Amino acid sequence: MMKTPVGLVTVTLSAAILLAASLLIVTGTQGEDHARPAHVTTPAAKPAPPH
Repeated sequence: MMKTPVGLVTVTLSAAILLAASLLIVTGTQGEDHARPAHVTTPAAKPAPPH
């Protein structure tokens, strides 16, 4: 185990990142019992042809 300040900071930041990522995954997947419908985008409006 690293006892230097750099090692302690590295271990602490790694634990915090893993905790944050797991919380984001858990909160992002709550209540999703079915697949989301595909997001349909409409094409950009074309400019009118010149007269």
